[in-house]
Amino acid sequence: MPLQYPTTRTVDQTDDYHGTVVADPYRWLEDPNSDETKAWVEAQNEVTFGHLNGLGDREQIKQRLTKLWNYERYGIPFKRGEGDATRYFFFKNDGLQNQSVLYSQIGLDGEPTVLLDPNGLSDDGTVALSSMSISEDGKRMAYGLSSSGSDWQEWKVRNVETGEDLSDHIKWVKFSGASWNKDGSGFFYSRYDEPNAETQFEDVNYFQKLYYHQIGQAQSEDVLIYDRPDQKEWGFGGDVTEDGKYLEISVWRGTERKNLIFYKDLTDPNAEVVELISEFEAQFNLIDNEGSIWWFKTDLGAPRGRVIAIDLANPDRANWKELIPEAEETLQGVGVINNQFVASYLKDARTQIKTFNLDGSLDREVELPGIGAAGGFGGKREDSETFYSFTSFTTPTAIYRYDFAKNESTPFRQPQVDFNSADYTTEQVFYSSKDGTKVPMFISYKKGLERNGENPTILYGYGGFNVSLPPSFSPANLVWMEMGGVYALPNLRGGGEYGEAWHQAGTKLNKQNVFDDFITAAEWLIENKYTASSKLAISGGSNGGLLVGACMAQRPDLYAAALPAVGVLDMLRFHKFTIGWAWCSDYGSSENADEFEALYAYSPLHNLKPGTIYPATMVTTADHDDRVVPAHSFKFAAALQAAHEGDNPVLIRIETKAGHGAGKPTAKVIEEAADKWAFVRSAMA
Repeated sequence: MPLQYPTTRTVDQTDDYHGTVVADPYRWLEDPNSDETKAWVEAQNEVTFGHLNGLGDREQIKQRLTKLWNYERYGIPFKRGEGDATRYFFFKNDGLQNQSVLYSQIGLDGEPTVLLDPNGLSDDGTVALSSMSISEDGKRMAYGLSSSGSDWQEWKVRNVETGEDLSDHIKWVKFSGASWNKDGSGFFYSRYDEPNAETQFEDVNYFQKLYYHQIGQAQSEDVLIYDRPDQKEWGFGGDVTEDGKYLEISVWRGTERKNLIFYKDLTDPNAEVVELISEFEAQFNLIDNEGSIWWFKTDLGAPRGRVIAIDLANPDRANWKELIPEAEETLQGVGVINNQFVASYLKDARTQIKTFNLDGSLDREVELPGIGAAGGFGGKREDSETFYSFTSFTTPTAIYRYDFAKNESTPFRQPQVDFNSADYTTEQVFYSSKDGTKVPMFISYKKGLERNGENPTILYGYGGFNVSLPPSFSPANLVWMEMGGVYALPNLRGGGEYGEAWHQAGTKLNKQNVFDDFITAAEWLIENKYTASSKLAISGGSNGGLLVGACMAQRPDLYAAALPAVGVLDMLRFHKFTIGWAWCSDYGSSENADEFEALYAYSPLHNLKPGTIYPATMVTTADHDDRVVPAHSFKFAAALQAAHEGDNPVLIRIETKAGHGAGKPTAKVIEEAADKWAFVRSAMA
């Protein structure tokens, strides 16, 4: 029987954008604190969970997800301190713990002890350890906690040896880590002014400030290091160089991959902040320094990245020196370990690791355990070892130790998961998008799959903000493949797989390229007999939620189901909430006439057409999402229910005490995955 959706009141709200009058009948849903919105949320969840609870295989899927998720998961170890006092730190989840636990141990073979267990901070696992920083001597830890998935953090300081917290308490931190000074007596961090208590999850975030906190002092006594009252959009990341002599200040403005570099001489108490790079023209990431010589990874004049050296004593651009030139592959990150540059590249969305001498000459390519994604390779300059993770779509994340002297990787922690990876396979294909651009796509499935055009398929994408999607392991995706499903992931334009040019090809007035890439991927899968429209679901979160929303609006006939998660769906007003203004570098803004035309042409909320048969759709969001505020999903779901013709369910699943995704308890992750797969299977029946 067709579902009966709650009645959603409409209002006579219109806005004039450069002469185009646009209706916004669900504007009232932008207030998450009103009694009417709360009642609407409750009514929608009643319909949604009533439908989900009636799906026959949901409980079976949940049980399999729970069993598969129940395996030990380790984070990448790192160390602090010296000699016999060297401590290793790492995260571990026993399997079904809502939050991973932070451990420390003295020496590589020492006995691990719990340093912080976030699971004891709340009954339901909704308080998460969102960030932490260990002092150079390994004796103190500054750590940030977030509640219910919010981006807001409260920071505390813990004695590593005793596990006891000191009196320090830092509030109103967002989009910031902490960087200790050399002797561990204090740290640098960034924060915003205290927000309005009632609207802290919706208000726009401007005027970040960089502070220094001295251990033992009240936050009110923290020293303001740098702010710019004339630049409300500027944010500041303060990092102390490994030698402890400088504070590097990376100045960011929104999500644009361009930044400024300032610095402060920490050896001089009276030193002023110096502007080293003062134009937003490229990305500069400090790698390390040797005295006044600073090494940067940058895409200046090199869209795929290179390494340069700048001497603070002779900072004019004419004196900059290139050490590692741009390569065919995309340079993702660089560190200095074993007195060498360790560079991580993406080659067709797969990881490649190379080491270089400090003069820029190539040393070797590091052999990885297979074709997949590797991360980590962190450490200090004199370290002779490093740790990294390796994963693929069919290989659970394992941790390896790499010995530079032996040029050898050895397994450090390998999880035991209740499945046989040899039963699955991943292939990489390249297809031509609408304009002829070649786009790579990973396709994973259980061996023996017949390409008969009848296989249930999930097509997942993102395509934005220079974010790359290399292979990664997911218990949820494995369960999908166990059930005979195909999991496909195209590396769309807008991402960073092929450098800044690939990113820019999917931004602002070029954003339609991303949707074309995704739609063409769906058509390719159908044409090549992997699946059919009646067996195809599309999925994506955040910017990927926008992707799903736009593609289901443009081609509703192409899919059986759509799963837009925490999506940016109102492209005319996204910049008016929390950090949304920062996304204008990728999307543009409705305040600019030409960009408004492009945004209005694809904005999911504004392109739903009454009387259209849309795919079975489950919008997902959370009440504490202060990154992409839930109003996007609320308004889109209301408009979709009003426009939709036919019996396909169009639901909104609103999680409580959760946010944009980071720090979500394992139990909630499993519940949501079970709901998604049961919903999709029902839509394909």
